[in-house]
Amino acid sequence: MSVAKNLDRIKSQLPENVTLVAVSKFHPKEALEEAYNAGQRIFGESRVQELDGKVKDLSSDIQWHLIGHLQTNKVKFIVPYIDTIQSVDSWKILFEINKYAEQTGRNIKCLLEIKIAQEDSKFGLSFDDCRTLLRDQNWRALRYVRICGLMGMASLTDDEVQIRKEFKSLKSFSDELKSSFFSDNPEFCEISMGMSHDYKIAVEEGATIVRVGTSIFGEREY
Repeated sequence: MSVAKNLDRIKSQLPENVTLVAVSKFHPKEALEEAYNAGQRIFGESRVQELDGKVKDLSSDIQWHLIGHLQTNKVKFIVPYIDTIQSVDSWKILFEINKYAEQTGRNIKCLLEIKIAQEDSKFGLSFDDCRTLLRDQNWRALRYVRICGLMGMASLTDDEVQIRKEFKSLKSFSDELKSSFFSDNPEFCEISMGMSHDYKIAVEEGATIVRVGTSIFGEREY
């Protein structure tokens, strides 16, 4: 099945209030162009070097989301063009994003990455670490960073009960933070969760953004 048909199928399954991020990491620019020609405008990448190359070669109206772990020394390379950084997992990263965003005069949308999976290999803040970060209040002074919600990845498992439980925990935590820290900020409304194997469950549990790659582009090229 073609990329365009895959996109149509997935979009037909998503409510209007759910945004589809086409995860294009490890796929050639030709695949992205096919998705672009089919109407997709939001793409997700996880490696700064790969993202940087694609930005130079593809249309300027694409909204790029960084979904992979971000090192502080790579922030300056993506701030000039990135739309959303979904993988913010420390105060240091937030500070660096704000610093370089100020230099470029841009506002960067950020999602706080929360570790909900039962896997040591996953990145993200624990619930308690996230609460501590927000209680410190320093983030309120970052004029060029817009904290718009949370991102999380469920465990890589076929156990739908566990996946649903993890997604429920992220939605519940989002509600808690909205009440405690963002009650006056309508921008804090995004919950990015769900990938090719579990995005339908994520939507049922409150996702506003899903990150789908394999179901659109097929298996990755390594």
